Amino acid sequence: MAGNREFFFRKLHSLLGVIPVGLFLIVHLAVNYFATYGADTYNQAVKFMEGLPLRLAMEIFIIYLPILFHAIYGLYIAFQAKHNTSAYGYFRNWMFRLQRSTGVFTVIFIAWHVWETRIAAALGQPVNFDMMVNIVANPYVLAFYIVGIVAATFHFANGLWSFFVTWGITITPRSQLISTYATLGVFAVLTFMGVRSILAFI
Repeated sequence: MAGNREFFFRKLHSLLGVIPVGLFLIVHLAVNYFATYGADTYNQAVKFMEGLPLRLAMEIFIIYLPILFHAIYGLYIAFQAKHNTSAYGYFRNWMFRLQRSTGVFTVIFIAWHVWETRIAAALGQPVNFDMMVNIVANPYVLAFYIVGIVAATFHFANGLWSFFVTWGITITPRSQLISTYATLGVFAVLTFMGVRSILAFI
């Protein structure tokens, strides 16, 4: 029974990491990328997202609850994991280790980001271009955001590779190799979007 529950939780954790959490990450980075076109364009994009019908319900059930489960169960997996990169320095062993470490860092980053944006918005501060300018004006915070973005995009891209394996989509070594290159491409594109966006607020 315990084994079945563990299997179910791991499958659910994998699924939620891609749908809806991964899709939300892509949408969030896409909206943030509007910052590269200037303050007015970014503010219009944010205003559109803020004005979506049933926004609060969607945030709770499509974003916050899935992220909360994925984060809590992911931390459990991370601290239960046994790493063997010192004995076996294979590529996938390192990806396994990086997946766990970036997951932990991403949880910290998301908590901080939510505090600085969504909690601030709930307390009456408008979410706009100027808010982000003020946040990243501190070079240490800017560096923290850049590392957080890279950690989040790597965790998603590498998690996507694991998702394909876990759900039986990539079974053969060749398909897994192709998936490795494809997910590295996803990592590169999303990282460029995220870092380029945060630098636009400087």
